[in-house]
Amino acid sequence: MKSFVWLGCLLPLLSLVPAHAVLYSVTDLGTLGGTFSETGSINSSGIIVGDATTTGDAADHAFSYSGGVMTDLGTLGGPTSQAYGVNSSGTVVGYANTASTTHAFSYSGGVMTDLGTLGGTQSYANGINSTGTIVGYSYITGDNFYHAMSDSGGVMTDLGTLGGSNSDAQAINSGGTIIVGNSDTASAQHAFSYLGGVMTDLGTLGGSSSHAEGVNNSGIIVGQSETGSGDAHAFNYSSGVMTDLGTLYGGAYSNAWAINNSGKIVGNGIDSGANSFAFIDSGGIMVDLNTQLDASGAGWVLQVATGINDLGQIVGVGTIGGQNHAFLLTPEPSTCAMLIGGLGMLGLVVRRKRV
Repeated sequence: MKSFVWLGCLLPLLSLVPAHAVLYSVTDLGTLGGTFSETGSINSSGIIVGDATTTGDAADHAFSYSGGVMTDLGTLGGPTSQAYGVNSSGTVVGYANTASTTHAFSYSGGVMTDLGTLGGTQSYANGINSTGTIVGYSYITGDNFYHAMSDSGGVMTDLGTLGGSNSDAQAINSGGTIIVGNSDTASAQHAFSYLGGVMTDLGTLGGSSSHAEGVNNSGIIVGQSETGSGDAHAFNYSSGVMTDLGTLYGGAYSNAWAINNSGKIVGNGIDSGANSFAFIDSGGIMVDLNTQLDASGAGWVLQVATGINDLGQIVGVGTIGGQNHAFLLTPEPSTCAMLIGGLGMLGLVVRRKRV
């Protein structure tokens, strides 16, 4: 009988907690001595990559962040570099200036390796999977057009286009089966998936253009598409269907940047006052991450979320103290979990007293 009394007391409390509610603590990743930093992505063990300014904002360099330490990855001989992807082994990819141009790189064991090009003078890497396959884009011979590329074992492959001039690859899932990105068609730019040597047009939400930014191991793709009304909305794409994720605060813009293997999506939206905010979408419910912060979030405005791993850790960029800094959000035990855990402990005490 007493257990039903306790349950009756708990149920009203649980009804007050949204199913999607999660509180996050915020970590400021800092900079490389300057005033600015931003993130690219985060891997399964919490290694974060991005770029930050050096002392005096003299240059912008790629970084990796682990164990509370931000490490400058350097360049390929020029002034700047940026990191966008990191796999489960900690290999980082991005692009860096050489003495005369910009090339895609991979970074492992303290060494930055120039990946070369598809015949043109520039290349860029955006993602890497667990087997080390890198995706991005490169200018082709003549430098008039750029094409999506994959690089495996030091061999760069041209993925082609959807019939237009240019394309770029943005992400690859861990199994290496699906690459996603963007390509010109005969008349517009559309999101694509690339599987088994075939590039597939994902279409749009009714407008003329779309682009893909992320894909998980289930093959769910996220990105942004123009709608029939001319707005730009975040989408997810699964089993041949593109779903509009909507917006918040009366805004006309949202963009999905990443998705983890449990289907949680992060990105950013712009409200009706032109303010950018980071969001998480879980189960079709879009939530402003600024509303989900614990006391460590005081003073922060989270503007964009760029990555999420399978632990639910989120990275992005926001403003703090008048500067743009990279952040890490770490989920805390949910209110429901704490209440249920507390009830379990209480029940244990009651049972012990009965004994």
